[in-house]
Amino acid sequence: MDAPVKIPMFPLSIFPLPGELVPLHIFEPRYKQLLQDVEMKDNAFGIYFNHVSNLEKIGSLVKLESIIKRHNNGESDIIVRCIDLFSLNTLFRTFRDKPYPGGEVSFWNVDLLATVSEKLRTAFREYLLYFQITNNEMDPSPFTIANELGLDFDERLRFVKANDTQKEIFLMAHLRYNSELLYQAEKSKDVFHLN
Repeated sequence: MDAPVKIPMFPLSIFPLPGELVPLHIFEPRYKQLLQDVEMKDNAFGIYFNHVSNLEKIGSLVKLESIIKRHNNGESDIIVRCIDLFSLNTLFRTFRDKPYPGGEVSFWNVDLLATVSEKLRTAFREYLLYFQITNNEMDPSPFTIANELGLDFDERLRFVKANDTQKEIFLMAHLRYNSELLYQAEKSKDVFHLN
């Protein structure tokens, strides 16, 4: 982890994982200001996962990917991409002279190019075939796979706190479980007949 730095902060009850694209609707005046500042300076900002289960105070560093729509009332629909994770040391009510919050954080420097074992890569390809996806990444990262699995908040926290070996085991277990659910759903189509 790097030395602590201060960044703009957007506390939310979501926890994006690195590589994930997330839609946000910006409507509060202070976050309209945050969007304006981020857009003007091309800066990243933090989404602090504001949830009771986040005892370690982990958050996501995100960057503005695109503005989908600007509404007449000043609200905006945007897409952000998670580029790293951080540990929150201190949350401030305001960031410098701005109306939105800030935080002192330590970045994790997540390696988005890390690859997985051949066994996990094969299981992931087979899982994607259930969705008829064949043009997938040749070397997915652990985060690529995690982002496809629809993990809940607690699972996301467990995943990011795990070491590399534990991440592989975690992902393999979820791929097997989800694949079995998809298989059983497909199999049940033959049992029920519409009248």
